[in-house]
Amino acid sequence: MTEEPDLVAAYGYPRAAWLRLNMVSSADGGAWLKGVSGGLSGSGDKRIFGLLRGLADVILAGAATVRVEGYGPVEPRESWRALRVGRSAAPPIAVVTRRLDLDLGGPLFADTDPAARTIVFTTEAAPKDRRREAARSAEVVVAGDERVDLARVTMELRARGLGRILCEGGPRLNAQLSAAGLVDELCLTVSPLLIGGDAARIFNGTAAQCALGLAHVLEEDGFLFCRYVREGA
Repeated sequence: MTEEPDLVAAYGYPRAAWLRLNMVSSADGGAWLKGVSGGLSGSGDKRIFGLLRGLADVILAGAATVRVEGYGPVEPRESWRALRVGRSAAPPIAVVTRRLDLDLGGPLFADTDPAARTIVFTTEAAPKDRRREAARSAEVVVAGDERVDLARVTMELRARGLGRILCEGGPRLNAQLSAAGLVDELCLTVSPLLIGGDAARIFNGTAAQCALGLAHVLEEDGFLFCRYVREGA
């Protein structure tokens, strides 16, 4: 990115109901380094990561990602002020969790702004006492019997006016969203690292084959910032 592009224009949502994945991978396809994605990141990736959060109505993540990456509530940024007119100062986090195996006393539940409460999508199979505890500080939505119905998740978010969904993974949730035909866009940072090892790919599991159109590629310090849009989306 030798000449600074207009990133807001480059990453603006094309419509109000849209599900975007944002992931980083090594050059050989690994989705994490030493267990977390941050080891693959760089300054440009962090800048785009922040912008995508500012543009989104809600951030969706799986329980494993929330645990491993140490999610807390999103902190508002001054640079988001114009992006978020008419919305909360920062987007809420929505977590997909079959069993509610989360730290319900941690910052993601204890420290949220009332205007951007954490939303938990879980199942009838989740322990009732855990559901009651989570409901003290978050909005809890039962969206399935044994597994969370991801189509129901997107429907529930859109019913709350949270149609511009940014999914930050992890790889299993990405694959499940793809298999359900719910992914409109993939924003992928390719890190100039070869890592080998046993890291998962950005889609881990059975995903639907899907043709993508390349909307843009940006480059900075050897990192590639690719934006792909599902054909027909």
